Amino acid sequence: MNKEKRIKYLGFDDFWFVLIGVIVLSFITDYLFSNSFANNPLHIAIVQWSFSLFFSACNWFILRSVMISLRKKYPLFQNNFKRIALLFLALICTVLLVDIFGNVIISSMIGDDYHPMSKARILLPILIISTMIMAIYEAVYFYVRLEQSIRDEEQVKQIIVTAKLDALRNQAQPHFLFNSLNTLRDIIDQDSKDDAKQFVDKLSDVYRFILDTGNANLVTLRDELKFAKSYIHIQSERFGDNLNLVWTISEESLDFKVVPMSLQLLLENAIKHNVISRAKPLEILVKLVDDQLIVENRIQPKSTQLPSTKLGLKNIEKRYSLISDKMPSIVNDGEKFIVSIPLLIATKNVSHADTHS
Repeated sequence: MNKEKRIKYLGFDDFWFVLIGVIVLSFITDYLFSNSFANNPLHIAIVQWSFSLFFSACNWFILRSVMISLRKKYPLFQNNFKRIALLFLALICTVLLVDIFGNVIISSMIGDDYHPMSKARILLPILIISTMIMAIYEAVYFYVRLEQSIRDEEQVKQIIVTAKLDALRNQAQPHFLFNSLNTLRDIIDQDSKDDAKQFVDKLSDVYRFILDTGNANLVTLRDELKFAKSYIHIQSERFGDNLNLVWTISEESLDFKVVPMSLQLLLENAIKHNVISRAKPLEILVKLVDDQLIVENRIQPKSTQLPSTKLGLKNIEKRYSLISDKMPSIVNDGEKFIVSIPLLIATKNVSHADTHS
């Protein structure tokens, strides 16, 4: 494999480690089991040492390939025990099979029986040495992944803080406060104290959720829905029946997790970029399909579009990429705008994000 892939799957570029390691291991093996250079003429010693080199290289490269395959299949921290157990089992099988087939190959080459490594007293040290080499690989790999997970965790926190500040900024913009205060004044003018109190409570809930989520990577769908509905209540007082939300959320799905403020941001985008009037009421569908939370609305573009940086959607995508292998999807077919965000398992641990690198 090339250098980039070696670093990706092994945690470091092991080119020189392999080259020097195989040679050193072959000399150690030869010294422990026959001490060829001390007991034989040089040309015979080189031939016998080459056999040790052959076995050392076979064991090393086969185990290295198995180790990489297992890391591809079981990349997460919680799979460490299973992956290492399988690697150790593969190590035992590899040493035994290399000994058997290697002896057959060398015997056929030299025309004589060659079996200096067929005894248990010889195979056991080879198993120990091979285990030590694989342990070095695993120690380096664990350290590199741990450092990466810490960097990802810090990046997640930064992204969440950015989302939190964006949400606060959006809700503190003059037009939002102006519209909210005007709506509240209209409610008071209608002498509806209960409605005014409820409106203030919902407005308070919006800010409280933003502050309470802090640096949380995930929140329950239940909490996110409560926050989103408080936001929609405020907007419904402004748009009345011209804004219609259709919620299709099952009770058993409320303990799943989503990234904070993701649903509210999608609803805000729909309200911000589409015409909402008596002639063109806006209907937003919020539903669950399999393990996806879907927000869908018909595109009703305003004649004068507000500038859009699309940072909100990018923020959601970035947060999901750092804590999960599931990603949001965005579909704009010219008639409908559909965003699907994954629901994550409630017990998922994202305090240190698992990575595939």
